[in-house]
Amino acid sequence: MTKTTPARWLDPEEDRTWRSVWTLMTWLPVRLDAQLRADAGLGLAEYNALSQISEAPDRSMRLSDLAAGANMTLSHLSRVTSRLEKAGWVTRSPDPEDGRYTLGRLTDAGWEKVAAVAPGHVDAVRACVFDNLSDEQARALGEAAALVAEAVVPSGTVGP
Repeated sequence: MTKTTPARWLDPEEDRTWRSVWTLMTWLPVRLDAQLRADAGLGLAEYNALSQISEAPDRSMRLSDLAAGANMTLSHLSRVTSRLEKAGWVTRSPDPEDGRYTLGRLTDAGWEKVAAVAPGHVDAVRACVFDNLSDEQARALGEAAALVAEAVVPSGTVGP
């Protein structure tokens, strides 16, 4: 029989904090996804992929690196990339430096899409997050989020 250690229950302040974090994790992506779908006809996962590729040198990157940076499984990224490719925003090709990898490259139309969508997305991020916080609160949130991310992101994972 295995001996179990007693649970370290959350105190009322920790419980309130946890419930706020849970609400944030649940609703922020929903709100940002809804804004992107309404304004641009693409979801948060698609925008995240386009945005990350747009910031890469030559607007091109290995899809395995994109999956890690976008916090997606390779399977999910494959479906997202297929949708982006069908829209004409991304192309896929073997990595000339190592054929075991596939590169995702932003097309000119993809660049134009990111450039058109980014201002509305940034406005939504500001409205949902930064407009509700003082500069000090925003810094504290960033520091706290980084510490929690460090504890939950698997070692060796490249993140955003």
